[in-house]
Amino acid sequence: MKSLKMIIAALVVGSVSFSTLAATLLTKEDLDKNPGKYEKVGTVTTTAQTTSPMDAKEELSKLADEKGGQYYVILAGREHGKFSAIADVYKDKQ
Repeated sequence: MKSLKMIIAALVVGSVSFSTLAATLLTKEDLDKNPGKYEKVGTVTTTAQTTSPMDAKEELSKLADEKGGQYYVILAGREHGKFSAIADVYKDKQ
């Protein structure tokens, strides 16, 4: 019984900490204020399957995470019945 409680507690803590790992949206201004702080990792693009701007931002964050980034800066967005966007992905410089 005690080990079951430990497993449940670990799952809860793990699920809470996982949400804090999501890439954070930065503005171009944030990036320009600290030019030496960030290193570009790459670029990501959402598919045209998202139905709202928030869905597109969520998708960009997920893709940035998969690319190893901590932050993303939206470069462009488009609405054509569905939403799509493109963003540069960054991480802290070491």
